[in-house]
Amino acid sequence: MILRTGIVVLLVSLSLIGSQEVQAQGKKKNNKTREVFSWVNKPTKAYENLPIDHETFRSDSMGTDVGYCIYLPPGYASTKNIQKRYPVVYYLHGGRPGSELKSVGLSTLIDEAIRSKRISPMIYVFINGGPMSHYDYPQIPNGQGESVFINELVPHVDATYRTIASRKGRGIEGFSQGGRGTTRIMFRHPELFCSAAPGGSGFATEKKISESDGHESDRVVFAEGYNAYDTARVYATSAKQKKYPLRILIHVGTKGFNYENNLAYMKFLKQLGVTFEQLIVEDVPHSAKRLYEKQGDVLMKFHAHNFLGDSQ
Repeated sequence: MILRTGIVVLLVSLSLIGSQEVQAQGKKKNNKTREVFSWVNKPTKAYENLPIDHETFRSDSMGTDVGYCIYLPPGYASTKNIQKRYPVVYYLHGGRPGSELKSVGLSTLIDEAIRSKRISPMIYVFINGGPMSHYDYPQIPNGQGESVFINELVPHVDATYRTIASRKGRGIEGFSQGGRGTTRIMFRHPELFCSAAPGGSGFATEKKISESDGHESDRVVFAEGYNAYDTARVYATSAKQKKYPLRILIHVGTKGFNYENNLAYMKFLKQLGVTFEQLIVEDVPHSAKRLYEKQGDVLMKFHAHNFLGDSQ
């Protein structure tokens, strides 16, 4: 179906890859300052009016606290709903390095849609993707972004909140770098998610990694097969595709700089026989906020429909 419309601060010093690469990844566009990475980022006054809670959990694998932000729908705390369980969408932010405060501005649009009853109630969790944003990268101390998410955050959320703690109640979504992460993770862990919506993903970079023995750049090198192209190939030929069929919605704006490589990736998936839906949003640039302002209801309804229809 085609829908057309519009850390403790971690100072990385590595002899293997050098500090310059991670620093360059975190530089702001004006080049005046660079981001530093922390597993916990406390909200400032700018976040006071957002309908989210900032929380932490203890990562046993790293021995440190990890932050996340969570949106709980209206009525969650009501005694009338004390037995009610909710589906969860895990949202993977864009940019690098990671921070649980990135992308949380979307919560106002999510809250408005749910309060107006256009969308059924669900929980959103905004994760911290780690120093390499949603990648496991053992060259960096405590650099396992994907593993912390999958092995620790998801179980923590299920144990702490009234979630539908199974595949049928979990979705994953992300934009840009988070879209890349969503794609890799959905194909690597289809047993965990019934609904997946990668958006504005940098698939050209993922293709380069696939074709260059893991090299994203001269200094940043990922494990063999650890990219959106190779993980899709594995999924397409594995028993998991039949046992855990993914419902996928790839979304991108026509004015975004990743538009063309998203079209190329969708063509690649068709060649593999991987089914998906697409949402192409006219005249929207590379912006999760702008995309949500224009077509956020489509994305949220996609997840809601999948939660209702999953029988795994």
